[in-house]
Amino acid sequence: MTDGAAGADRPAPMTAKDYASGQRVRWCPGCGDYAVLAAMQKMLAVLGVPKERIAFVSGIGCSSRFPYYMGTYGFHTAHGRAPAIATGLKGCRPDLSVWVMTGDGDGLSIGGNHLIHALRRNVDIKVVLFNNRIYGLTKGQASPTSELGKKTKSTPMGSVDHPVLPASLALAAGATFVARAVDNDLAALGECLRRAALHRGAAFVEVLQTCVVFNPGAWTGIADKGGREERALRLEHGRPLVFGKDRGRGLRLNGCAAEAVSFDPASPPADLLVHDEKSPSTALSHLLAELEGPALPTPLGVFRAVERPTLHELMDRQIAQAAAQRPPDAGRLLAGSMTWTVEKAGA
Repeated sequence: MTDGAAGADRPAPMTAKDYASGQRVRWCPGCGDYAVLAAMQKMLAVLGVPKERIAFVSGIGCSSRFPYYMGTYGFHTAHGRAPAIATGLKGCRPDLSVWVMTGDGDGLSIGGNHLIHALRRNVDIKVVLFNNRIYGLTKGQASPTSELGKKTKSTPMGSVDHPVLPASLALAAGATFVARAVDNDLAALGECLRRAALHRGAAFVEVLQTCVVFNPGAWTGIADKGGREERALRLEHGRPLVFGKDRGRGLRLNGCAAEAVSFDPASPPADLLVHDEKSPSTALSHLLAELEGPALPTPLGVFRAVERPTLHELMDRQIAQAAAQRPPDAGRLLAGSMTWTVEKAGA
């Protein structure tokens, strides 16, 4: 092969199409899932991860069709159990890049405990949670993230359940990487996925995704480009928390709460909060993840990115330590004080 061409010692660059399975994609026309699929395939091509080194694991729901559409390894598992399957897979095959694709129903309802414990144990898996605030596959019931007062087929008078905030839950569980993106904001979504892919440890990405059939107004404002420019707070490590089309608004502390202030972009106030995704404390990340209300922005980007040993690193360390120790004597164990004899009554 001539210089510049792909040869045996220089494989051809991967493209997004290389990661497609060839299966017909079956989501509703206009569904945000298409955008997430495209962003994932493009991101993996940029990183050049071999297809045989990737596995996607899903549970039940519209988002859980994802493994069928990726030309990689994949598992379509039981409702809510994807994090448990992914944990076992990563333990057996630590060389794989393991992704969990889930939704607000699958991941936060029946799968809530599995998700929490995978994150707190810092299993080296990447969890992408599609949050459309509704049960889409089962035709429009309230989900764990549906707003208080939301009228759905299962809550015709309005939901009386306080919603789960996925990013806050992930932070509370101890995830070492937490991010949020919007399905149709492809560049920012791709960057969150890229950083999750490169993170060593449990990574959680919440995708604000629109169900065009059963909850088309789930993310009014932030889902459209014009509204996003005005309402999105782009999180940048080490930079003041400013937002707005002209960058003339920002966040500062008022007691223990955040408040939005307006200012001349040429001379921002000195007391604006500065984002720190590397902080050992999750206090600022929690404050940002819980921002709600018309006067406050919607944070997008990486809330937290810290390092600590993964579950499998700690397990490998223990196994090595155990192997290096003198094995216990089986005879002494059987004759020791921790054994007992079961006798027939009356004997």
